[in-house]
Amino acid sequence: MNNYTVNFTTPEESTNSTTDSFWLLESLKICIFSINLLFGLPTHSYVIWFIITGTGSGVASEFFILNLSVCELGICLTGLFYIISVCFQRISKLPLFLLGLCITGRPVFQCLMCVERYLAVVHPVTFLKYKPLRYRVICCTAAWITILGSCFCSLFIDFTKNGRIQKTILTLQLLPALFIQLFCVVAVLRALKQSGPGERRREREEENHMKRRAFQIILITTGSMAIIYVPFATIGLFTILTNHYIHKLWITGLICYILAGFVQPALYLHRIGKLSCSCSP
Repeated sequence: MNNYTVNFTTPEESTNSTTDSFWLLESLKICIFSINLLFGLPTHSYVIWFIITGTGSGVASEFFILNLSVCELGICLTGLFYIISVCFQRISKLPLFLLGLCITGRPVFQCLMCVERYLAVVHPVTFLKYKPLRYRVICCTAAWITILGSCFCSLFIDFTKNGRIQKTILTLQLLPALFIQLFCVVAVLRALKQSGPGERRREREEENHMKRRAFQIILITTGSMAIIYVPFATIGLFTILTNHYIHKLWITGLICYILAGFVQPALYLHRIGKLSCSCSP
């Protein structure tokens, strides 16, 4: 909603209707952030607790998931700060700063997870070479530096008051993440159809089971990311080309973003057998 629409609409009834619609959408946005805070905060804390305590495969092998869950906690707090900023304008810049965490954090760590599983299936020798924890720490350090740069970039764009640049950056940086994950999906799918020469039947079945599991994880991650970012990218392109901001469309993208964020922790909890639906009778 821009100031032009509110200030220069001639009929008073139209102005009141526009204002009411604006506050209705803002209320819906606050409800979405509240749901994410209410369910996301304990869920991701639950995942972090299981990884640190060694319930799963260990911190080293699940280091990317650990960092993704920490990033998701930051996204939950972004919604909390946005709700608080509605009443206290002094912290209104803090949610804008953390916007870079929402835009960049999730796709970066999801890409790292997909690339890791791609290497494990397609290039196992390379995967074993870079399997030690220190290489994952280096990748995550570079990822957090990139996220921090995105946060400062979001704050700078807000100071310039140029929303077109923000939507352009949002759209452009989502496309490489989607392409990387789609490449990993196709490469692992091709590896599933191939079997190594001279392998025994049992070994081949075990390897194919591992490949199928990796393919399913990458496919689910890519699907959730498509649900999260394709609406934003499409709406961003529409806004850039038409120079027309439609608040309702961005609310729809926000709903997809919040709901799809629960896919990864649910997938992890299902894998370690902590969901009731995954427990065998």
